[in-house]
Amino acid sequence: MKRFALIGAAGYIAPRHMKAIKETNNDLVVAFDPYDGIGIMDSNFPQADFFTEFEKFETFVDAYQRVEGQKLDYIAITSPNHLHKHHIGFALRSGCDAICEKPLVLTPSDIDYLLSIESATGKKVYNILQLRLHDSIIALKDKIAKELAVNPDKIYDIDLTYLTSRGKWYFESWKGDEDKSGGIASNIGVHFFDMLSWIFGANEENLVHLKHADVNAGYMKLKNANVRWFLSVNYDYIPDEVRASGKTTYRSITVDGEEFEFSEGFTDLHTTSYKHILNSGGFGLEEARNSINIVSNIRSLSPVSLNSKSHPFCSKVIG
Repeated sequence: MKRFALIGAAGYIAPRHMKAIKETNNDLVVAFDPYDGIGIMDSNFPQADFFTEFEKFETFVDAYQRVEGQKLDYIAITSPNHLHKHHIGFALRSGCDAICEKPLVLTPSDIDYLLSIESATGKKVYNILQLRLHDSIIALKDKIAKELAVNPDKIYDIDLTYLTSRGKWYFESWKGDEDKSGGIASNIGVHFFDMLSWIFGANEENLVHLKHADVNAGYMKLKNANVRWFLSVNYDYIPDEVRASGKTTYRSITVDGEEFEFSEGFTDLHTTSYKHILNSGGFGLEEARNSINIVSNIRSLSPVSLNSKSHPFCSKVIG
């Protein structure tokens, strides 16, 4: 049985980490969050210690690690994106491996910084890149790899569309602050960019066509794919037929005009990710570099005029 701490216990994604710790038969010893409304802990680890002040959490971890015969093995991190670097560094220096939500960090230089701490401490950083463990996506990667073995120069045409509705609260929270979240592309798109570059190769070109608080859209050239992408938290851009069904999320990836179906199988991917890490797998710092390079570059770009490389949904915004 491994012992865990959790930073960011009140966040949206934290219950999936608690569930993963529980379902892998491990123990949550202590959790931290500035917000104290986390009754969800009673359904998972009611005996866990909890702190709302980081200094008290830090003191607890330090004292716990000094007791002979007991040790925290992992610190799971689900805090706001801009705090990931600091919290991962704390985990490593405390003698723990870190398991961190996406985006791992906000810039490639943050990865370099954490690599130096890994080297100094001998501990490891693992990023939750759960789409790499989705059965349908693994099957797609295998299919593409076989086709590229026959024709290494083949270029696929990809459309990525992801809309997940958020209310006005979103823009008042840290998620609506680009300095803290990294913006739409980092906050809701990074795992898709990771998945696409994992399958179709490294990023070679980026263009941005739309950059608003509630929507980003652009084009990227991967080694073996042209990708038009559209990401939004605005309900108004969800297709009418999807809205008519009562759904508030729309997720679509087409490969050469053919819809790639991967809407099922998301529920247990955090538990699958934890099993992967605990069985000597996991995705480390360098695994995250491609997607962090992409979103960091997108953040620095100014929008260009719509053209043939623009995603069709851009017309919903421009009119």
